[in-house]
Amino acid sequence: QVQLVESGGGLVAAGGSLRLSCATSGRTFSSNAMGWFRQAPGKEREFVAVINWTGSRTYYRDSVKGRFTISRDKAKNTVYLQMNSLKPEDTAVYYCAASERVNLVTDSADFGSWGQGTQVTVPS
Repeated sequence: QVQLVESGGGLVAAGGSLRLSCATSGRTFSSNAMGWFRQAPGKEREFVAVINWTGSRTYYRDSVKGRFTISRDKAKNTVYLQMNSLKPEDTAVYYCAASERVNLVTDSADFGSWGQGTQVTVPS
C-alpha cells in the first residue's frame, strides 16, 4: 500500500501557474507508475498525466499538453505536476495516484492508491 499526500493547490488567475506536489510513503516508490487525475464539479474523474517508474517517459491528455509537466524526484519520494498557462477549465480537484504497473497507464482502474486531492481554482 502506498500513502499519497497532495499539496500545492489554490486559487490562481487565468494564465498563472501552480505546482502540485505528491509526497509518497509506504511500499517501494520507484517501482510504480504515478499519475495525476482531476475531477471538476458534476463531471467524472479524468486522466491528466502519467510518468513511468524511471521517470523517462510521460504522457498527457491533449488539453494539457504543452502547459503541464509531470516529474518525479526519487530521492524525495515526490511526484510533481507543474501547471502553466492555467485556464478556467482546469478548475478541479486534482488527485495523485500510484499504479502497480511500471509502464504508462491512463485508466483510473490501473491505479490502486489515491491521495485525498487538492483543489485548483482558476476563475473565469
